[in-house]
Amino acid sequence: MSGYAYFAEYYDALTQNVGYEERADYLLSLFQRHGHQAGLTLDLACGTGSLTLALHRRGVDIFGADASSEMLTMAQQKFMEDGRQTLFLCQKMQHLTLYGSIHTCICTLDSLNHLASAQEVTQTFRQIAKYLEQDGLLVFDCNTIYKHRHILGDNCFIYDTPSVFCAWQNNYFEQGHEVVITLDFFEPDGNRWRRYTEQFSEKAYTEAEMNAMLQQAGLVTEAVYEELTFSAPTPTSQREIFVVRKMKNHE
Repeated sequence: MSGYAYFAEYYDALTQNVGYEERADYLLSLFQRHGHQAGLTLDLACGTGSLTLALHRRGVDIFGADASSEMLTMAQQKFMEDGRQTLFLCQKMQHLTLYGSIHTCICTLDSLNHLASAQEVTQTFRQIAKYLEQDGLLVFDCNTIYKHRHILGDNCFIYDTPSVFCAWQNNYFEQGHEVVITLDFFEPDGNRWRRYTEQFSEKAYTEAEMNAMLQQAGLVTEAVYEELTFSAPTPTSQREIFVVRKMKNHE
């Protein structure tokens, strides 16, 4: 069972405000803005496949990869219910192994923040670069230090949905700009409640640190945007979107 076993079950109920359709349209606009044809596309850390499906419906030749088999089971079910098929791979980002090249890679909703260290982020970029075609594009987003320090911080959040009650507790550590997240799920079971707990952490990096890691992997940043815009990030941006190309002649 993966580290997101229970989270997978409740993920969709807790992320109803994400706006996957809007994100899919934004990504297609971003590709157009950068003169890029999506081609074969990997949705890295695809989770339960909502964005994968939204892009597939828009004609993108896309497949997904995620470390959680539970998440991927739900993603596969969504595609089946929609009368669609695609490939889903159960793989950790930093150990990505593909059978051929890709023209586009997307990695969204602060998935890279979940990696345990800068070394793992760099290794993930190296694995992506290994399979990305020379004119290919990597688009990823990440939570900012501002969000970790001032929004998530040492705060608590409560989610009350028809299927689950979730208490989200954060502990912020300035070193590494790390937020340790504890999720307590309370599921109704007749006259009782069943409690499940999961814990994971996220680390945030400066734009300069992220660019340095990309460069080590043979990737170069083409643009950085405020989330779901084509404007430059501000000091209070909560999430940034990186548009990245593979360096020419880099193997």
